[in-house]
Amino acid sequence: MSSNTENSALPDDTHTESLAPADRYRDDPRPVRIIKHTRITLSDGVELAARVWLPDDLGDDAVPAVLEYIPYRKNDMTAGRDDTIHPEFARAGYASVRVDLRGCGDSTGVMTDEYSATELDDGLQVLKWIAAQDWCNGKVGVIGKSWGGFNGLQLAALQPPELAAVITICSTDDRYADDVHYNGGAIVGDQMLSWASTMWAYNARPQDPAVMVDGWKDDWKRRIDEAPVNIEDWLGHQRRDDYWKHASVCETPDAIEVPILAVGGLLDEYRTTLFRLMDNANRRREADSAAPPVHALLGPWAHNYPHQAAPGPGIDFISEAVRWWDKWMSGIDNGIDEQPQLRAYVPDSTPIHSDREHRPGRWIAEATWPSPQIADTVMPASEATISDHTPLDSTSLLGFQGGSWLQFGEAAGMAGDQAADDARSYTCDWEVENGLEIVGTPTMRATLTSDHDRGVIAARLCDVAPDGSSRLVTLGLFNLAHHSSHETPEPLTPGTPLTVDFPLLATAHRFAPGHRLRLSISASFWPNLWPSPETTLITVDSAPELTLPIRTVASVDDDARTTAEVTAQLGTPPTPPVSVIDAGGAPMTRELSWDLVGRNATVTTVTEDWQTDLSDGLFYYTNERDSYSRSENDPQSPVATCERTIIYRRPALEIGANHAQAADNAAVDSGWDVELRTRSTMRGDAKNFVVTNELVAYLDGEPFHTRTTSASIPRHLN
Repeated sequence: MSSNTENSALPDDTHTESLAPADRYRDDPRPVRIIKHTRITLSDGVELAARVWLPDDLGDDAVPAVLEYIPYRKNDMTAGRDDTIHPEFARAGYASVRVDLRGCGDSTGVMTDEYSATELDDGLQVLKWIAAQDWCNGKVGVIGKSWGGFNGLQLAALQPPELAAVITICSTDDRYADDVHYNGGAIVGDQMLSWASTMWAYNARPQDPAVMVDGWKDDWKRRIDEAPVNIEDWLGHQRRDDYWKHASVCETPDAIEVPILAVGGLLDEYRTTLFRLMDNANRRREADSAAPPVHALLGPWAHNYPHQAAPGPGIDFISEAVRWWDKWMSGIDNGIDEQPQLRAYVPDSTPIHSDREHRPGRWIAEATWPSPQIADTVMPASEATISDHTPLDSTSLLGFQGGSWLQFGEAAGMAGDQAADDARSYTCDWEVENGLEIVGTPTMRATLTSDHDRGVIAARLCDVAPDGSSRLVTLGLFNLAHHSSHETPEPLTPGTPLTVDFPLLATAHRFAPGHRLRLSISASFWPNLWPSPETTLITVDSAPELTLPIRTVASVDDDARTTAEVTAQLGTPPTPPVSVIDAGGAPMTRELSWDLVGRNATVTTVTEDWQTDLSDGLFYYTNERDSYSRSENDPQSPVATCERTIIYRRPALEIGANHAQAADNAAVDSGWDVELRTRSTMRGDAKNFVVTNELVAYLDGEPFHTRTTSASIPRHLN
């Protein structure tokens, strides 16, 4: 394990000892003992599979513990990433526990849905189990990215006595507002089916026969047959009803009673959560100074752990996490409670595609949120240059340069030049002669008229360079039928103007002097925005009101000093520890095919990854292919097609040599060769969405089991 000594201390003149990184353990790390596989028996008899990392010099001592509780298979899918997190916590003196949800990996039972009541009840039992172990002193923290970030907040809202602190990364407090299903009441076209297709394949993965030994084939069939069809549930709840309110912690904003470190990325769709959590925490603390704090860390990356940031710069995130645990679980007075509430990376204007790996910019800090240095400012319509291309047509072939709604840092997932799409949109441009810096959540208020009883729009905030190139800074989708509320949408009166007010995704950006700030509005943005089922024309009746969180500083020198301090304190990621997981992958691809005569277009993305566990030869392969097609001549032509391939292969091995729970079994495994192939589709007519799923499982190269589903789901003003 290498030490991050280059950035281990702040500059001599900063005088901020409380901001020193928690790399204390790297100079003298504690030895680590790994319990590769154990089971946690729940009250209904289901057994959850867990891996535990412990300081190996505990003796009779007990220490706080950290839990990560997700469905992504500790033995293979996340094993390499786990090696960069959990052993490090053990080296720092914490027990660290990685648990697969029921029905996932080598856990028994069946998963029913995301964040179900059963999942959360299981999580409460897991916390109780951890706290009762002789190596745990009763205090547990929860960490997680995405799914684990979601259920970390959700478990905290249930107030388990064992829980002491949470680190939530790339998650949300509102499952309807900004997840991969809906945004602004509109269907997120390139994620709704894609994520459902992924879970359709994930939930069909078998238990490892080297762990389960007997009965794994029958159990595999049961998993395939009983796995939920998520797309039917998610499309079946197009309004913000009780289905989405369940496990949305914003519904009980005062329920969380532990400190939260909320982490997000500027290219991650969940970034607005940070600001909502801070707003709520500060509202509570105004009434009760003892209310738990929320601190936020917003970096330049996409949907990644920050020590694996893409794009960079990354940070020494494990040290940041250890500092959080040290303060709230070990009682170490390390100044966490005195540090700025918000630390955010502000990227600079830079040529599109020049920052795919590293985004030029700087770290800033705000002592409190809302910050007195940031003011919501209405951009004056009188100073805007307006290009009115209304009526905006819902069938226009635009949006292909929008990138993926959910990004993981691949170049192919990032947005391209918006200029061509801007030229077919309603745009307002403001000159930025002296530069402009924004940090927070922009909002837009506009008066629009639709010629039908429904309509959807996309609003984009762009940085336009002097050469005319247009960089996407942030965006928001909105379903006009949700103008009153997301709970009770209403049909529009065709031809009658209505006013809508909605947020774009939170952001941070510094516009260079001489650039222009552009607001673009369109009735089409495929495939991010699933369109209306009829050709819909939308008119912008007057200049929209764009409100920006504009940041100004009293002293440029003080701001530069803060940047230096935060940059030094956050550090850079150390060299990754040695892992038995040898991982690789092909660069994500994004291709657009265009029929210029028939006015049809298809965008296709392909992601391919593989890894080998060098300890037992297990090979794990995944391929995801998503295609989104539509015609400018047919409003009901949009179709999403998502295909998945998952392969597990392992040569013959002695089971007991690698799996502790099978130590008494000296049988020689004949090897393992399984494959899953799935295909899912989504399309819509005037009244319904039609979704299908196909799955074929192979064992030793031969068909083993199949399952197909099909459903017609009514459209509700979508």
